Amino acid sequence: MSLHDDAVLVLKGYAPEDAHGDQTELRQAYLDHLALHDDGMWKACGAGHVTASALVIDPERGQVLLTLHRKLRMWLQMGGHCEEQDATLEAAALREATEESGITGLTLLPGGPVRLDRHPIPSPCNWHLDVQYAALAPAGAAERISEESLELRWFGYEDVPEVADASVVRLLEATRSRL
Repeated sequence: MSLHDDAVLVLKGYAPEDAHGDQTELRQAYLDHLALHDDGMWKACGAGHVTASALVIDPERGQVLLTLHRKLRMWLQMGGHCEEQDATLEAAALREATEESGITGLTLLPGGPVRLDRHPIPSPCNWHLDVQYAALAPAGAAERISEESLELRWFGYEDVPEVADASVVRLLEATRSRL
C-alpha cells in the first residue's frame, strides 16, 4: 500500500469528536485534495501537501515538549514533510517527532490522529494539510535539539497558551481529552 493510500484510509477512519465542526470539513478537504492530486503527499505538490506531526507529551509530569522552529520562529509541535521511506502517516509522525525531539522510545497515543490543521505556507506549495498525532515520552526521556530547531523546551500544560499559537493549544486540548 502506498503512503497516499494509507493517508486516505486514515482520513476516512478519522472520526472527530465534533462531528459537525471544522474537523469534519477539514477531513473532507483533505480527502478531496488526495483524490485530485496523486502527488498530494509530497512537498512538490504545488496545490499543497499532507504533512504529519506529533505533540510530544509527558502526562506524568503534565508537560509537552515544543520546538522553537528555526525558520518560523514559533513554538510548535514536532512535525514536517512525509518522506519516501514513510510507509504510513503514523510512521511519518513518529519519525518526525523522534528526529526533532531526539527522544528515542516515543509511542503514538492510540486511536489515530488527534486533530487536523490546515495552514498556509509560502509559495510555491501554498498549504500544509497537517495530520496531527500525540506521542508519549518514555519515563526519563532526554531531548536533544536538531538542526531544525533553535530550542527545545518542556512546558506545563497551563503555559502553552502563553507561548504557542491557537493550533498548538487546540492540539494540546484534544490530546488531553483523549488521555
